[in-house]
Amino acid sequence: MFSKACEYGIRSATYIASQSLEGRRVSLKEIAEKIDSPVAFTAKILQLLSKNNIVDSVKGAYGGFEINRTKIDTLKLSEIVNAIDGNKIYVGCGLGLKECNAAKPCPVHYKFVAIRNDLRKMLENTSLFEMTTGLEMGLTYLKR
Repeated sequence: MFSKACEYGIRSATYIASQSLEGRRVSLKEIAEKIDSPVAFTAKILQLLSKNNIVDSVKGAYGGFEINRTKIDTLKLSEIVNAIDGNKIYVGCGLGLKECNAAKPCPVHYKFVAIRNDLRKMLENTSLFEMTTGLEMGLTYLKR
C-alpha cells in the first residue's frame, strides 16, 4: 500500500525518534544501516522529512538527525505518509486503475474503500512515540 520511499520514511522517523529519546543524533549512514535502506535513497527521504518539519537536520561535526521530544509525542504516522506519498493512498484504486469511483467501480472498489478508511484511522491515531515503544522493549524491529 505504501511506496518504498514511504516505508523507509516511516522506518527512518521511527529509528530517529527512538535515538532522540535517548538524547542521540544519528548520521545518515547509521539510519540507512539500521533500517536496511540504500544510503542515497535514505538521503532523499530524509530531505523530504526535513523539508516537511518531521525531522531536524543539524549540520557540523556533531550533526545528524533528531526529532524534538514534543514532536515525537504528537506526530502522527499520517503526517509522515503525507510528506512522502501525499494523499494518493487514500484516493487510488486498489487494482491501480486510472479511473475508479462509485459510478464506475473496479471489482474490489467497495472493499478497498473500507480498507482505506481503516488505514486512514490507524495512521491518524498512531503517534511516532507509539512506534518507538516496541523498539525500546525489543518487541518490534525495523530490520530483518
